[in-house]
Amino acid sequence: MKKIDLHVHTISTISDKPFIFSLPKIKEYVEKLEIDCIAITNHNLFNLEQFNQITDSLDIDVLPGIELDLEEGHVLLISENDELGDFSDKCQIVQNQIRTKEDFISAEKLREIFPNLNKYLLIPHYDKKPSIKPETLKKLNEFITAGEVSSIRKFKSCIKDAGSLIPVLFSDIRVQDDLESFPARQTFVDLDVISLRGLKSCLFDKTKVFLSMEEGNNFFQATDEGLILSTGMNVILGERSSGKTYTLNKISTSFDNVKYIKQFSLLQNDEERFKSLLSVRQSGVSESYLKEFKDIVEDVTKVDLKQNEIDFEKYLNSLLKFASESEKADTFSKSTLFGECTFIEKNLTSLKDLVKSVQLLLENSEYRSIIDKHIPVETLKVLAIDLMRQYSESEELNLKQRWLNNLISKIQDELRFRTTSTFVEDIDLYKIIMDDEKVKKFTKIVEELKVEKEINSKEIRGFKVVAYSKKYTGASQLKNKSKRMLSFSEAFNSYDNPYCFLVSLKNIELEETEYYRYFIDIEYKTLNKHGFPISGGERSEFNLLHEINDAIKHDMLLIDEPESSFDNIFLKNEVNELIKEIAKEIPVVLVTHNNTVGASIQPDYIAYTQKEIVDGEIKYKIFSGYPSNKQLKTKEGELIDNYNIMLNCLEAGKEAYFERRTKSYEILED
Repeated sequence: MKKIDLHVHTISTISDKPFIFSLPKIKEYVEKLEIDCIAITNHNLFNLEQFNQITDSLDIDVLPGIELDLEEGHVLLISENDELGDFSDKCQIVQNQIRTKEDFISAEKLREIFPNLNKYLLIPHYDKKPSIKPETLKKLNEFITAGEVSSIRKFKSCIKDAGSLIPVLFSDIRVQDDLESFPARQTFVDLDVISLRGLKSCLFDKTKVFLSMEEGNNFFQATDEGLILSTGMNVILGERSSGKTYTLNKISTSFDNVKYIKQFSLLQNDEERFKSLLSVRQSGVSESYLKEFKDIVEDVTKVDLKQNEIDFEKYLNSLLKFASESEKADTFSKSTLFGECTFIEKNLTSLKDLVKSVQLLLENSEYRSIIDKHIPVETLKVLAIDLMRQYSESEELNLKQRWLNNLISKIQDELRFRTTSTFVEDIDLYKIIMDDEKVKKFTKIVEELKVEKEINSKEIRGFKVVAYSKKYTGASQLKNKSKRMLSFSEAFNSYDNPYCFLVSLKNIELEETEYYRYFIDIEYKTLNKHGFPISGGERSEFNLLHEINDAIKHDMLLIDEPESSFDNIFLKNEVNELIKEIAKEIPVVLVTHNNTVGASIQPDYIAYTQKEIVDGEIKYKIFSGYPSNKQLKTKEGELIDNYNIMLNCLEAGKEAYFERRTKSYEILED
């Protein structure tokens, strides 16, 4: 079994944050994590001189490679150690092609630069951003068997899915001096001797790719210090200040997209702060509810009733003056075009949408049978042709009218320049009428929205979060909504007149896209199982349940001593069950010294931390194993009795456990 990391960066490029490569650090990395093979894969370049320096300095196999920007995704291209000069020349072509963050090469260009792709190992970003597009994968399908993923969860998902590429998990490390710890993201392959051909053969077979050396894909490397944990439920035990939180922190920095619930972080006694946090969590509800209203506000923002009034006044005055001067009209003002109106172009938006809708019906394959059942394909094709023909004719008419309008405007400008007669001001009466109607409709919609009502409710394990829409009652609420030092006092004076209020908002330093937020307040209430507002203690319980429930969006869950903040009944009845459900999907690591959590949750694997002082320095030792093991052991093979650990950490020792059991509990039994 060999441990590989085929994604290592040693040169800072335009695709990276700046870093300075450290040769001693890469030595430390491969030695500490006992890696057998790495590939140097810098973004869109290969530096032969540096590669040789690294190869000479390490006692492991080092393969030359490059990470390519390929059609807006990334792919690792790794070569054998021979013909380094030829590989370097080809990579130089890539480097010349990609000079900015926006540049990339096509699959066709890749095959042109590297004509014999069978010679190389190609590993695309598969379930990792920026991932290779499916159409690009199809173009290179014959050369690709493995894909890089970003987490343990995604690795296991791909291993189980027969239709997925073989997953590999790599560090994607930038090797620099200031690294305090190393990522524990490497892959094990069932291989005796490292070679490119051997690696390719392993990456053709899912039974030869693993997350851990001895335990296959049910366990993974959790830290750079050799800790192995289950991909399911793990419990970390230990005395105070023995390294439990230190270990959680190490795990957190080794992986991305981790949900880390720290000790005491969810205690919540401040009601206002809790409401604010709840609003942030439920922001999707308000955004969804106000989505259409946001579009309405943006449309009404363009309406300027005051300017419309001014324009209409100018029009009336010019019309009256023109009429009074009709007897004095000269040749220029008497001409037909002098007061001619321009053509009104037809709005083709709805027709364009119709064409798109019919095209969607024609191109849809997922629901083809249902569509064909009601509308034959030939009928849809004829409809599409008729609609497109109508669109073409209407657009042609618009173009002609646009051309004529330009011509009329030019002639009118010439006539008006040569005459002393008054001309009637241009005005779009239809627009003015429509603007008035928009404002009336807008006012009715806002008044309806201000009526308090329940708009959404969500159950979360015995709690209920209810969202209400209601009107604002003071300028201070608007200020809190903005989260900025702005004054809303003057604007709020016109709050009951929606259009005037919108005009007032324009005078405040706000983004136009935010105006809709200030018309209706969305308030959230959290109720307990009896339907009453929750207490301070229940707020903390709700926070914990919500955060654990939210962990399913992440790739790993870490929890540090939940018993420090919650009672045992709540932990046993609510928390344990939820955590065990989540552990079926993602790795869960729980630190505890409480038997309700540590024992009752029935973990798949346990670890025990121990602190030692060696030569004046703190050293943390970690023993691990199955809960049923008689002994736990360290990476170095040191053993410790599991029975005593369980009693000492979860029951305050053997004597205390038996004393409580015989003197405190049994005496109360019938």
